[in-house]
Formats: sequence, C-alpha cells, structure tokens
Amino acid sequence: MNLTTKQKQHLKGLAHSLKPVVLLGGNGLTEGVLAEIDSALTHHELIKVKVASADRELKNAIVDAIIRETQSAKVQLIGHVLVIFRHSVEMKIALPKAK
Repeated sequence: MNLTTKQKQHLKGLAHSLKPVVLLGGNGLTEGVLAEIDSALTHHELIKVKVASADRELKNAIVDAIIRETQSAKVQLIGHVLVIFRHSVEMKIALPKAK
C-alpha cells in the first residue's frame, strides 16, 4: 500500500494523540507480537508500535519486517515509535483522495 504525502500528513495528525499499542521488548519480533500488531491494525487501522532497539540497523530491519508481514503502510518513524496504517473491512478512517 502506497500513501501520498497528503494522506501521510492526514494520518500523522490523527496519530498524534495515540499511545503505542504494542511494545517490542527484549525478545524482539516474535510470531505473537506480529499477531498482536495484526489484530490491533484490524481493529484500529492506525496504530503506534514502540520498537526498543539501540541498534539503528536492527530497528530498521524490524520495521521493514512489521510492514511486510502485516501488509501495512509506514506513516512515520520518529525515534523508537513507528506509526503504521492498514484499512480494515469497515474502513473507519477516510483518507484524502490520491491524485
């Protein structure tokens, strides 16, 4: 899923007040964590995930794996907090039209 700049800006505004729903700990990215992220995306569409990793390359690899496995779109990554979006069946969040 590719988002336009306008759509990303809209989602960033919506995500500003959100708290991280999933926190990745010392065990890293496990099947259980992926299942929890997938469930949260299905329910909320727009979520924050806190990726606690001191190594930048490892953090980027984890972010790429989350996006690939959940088939979501990366809205932004600030520090250790990742914001991702994926439409659910109900399509709760209306995105601006892509040109």
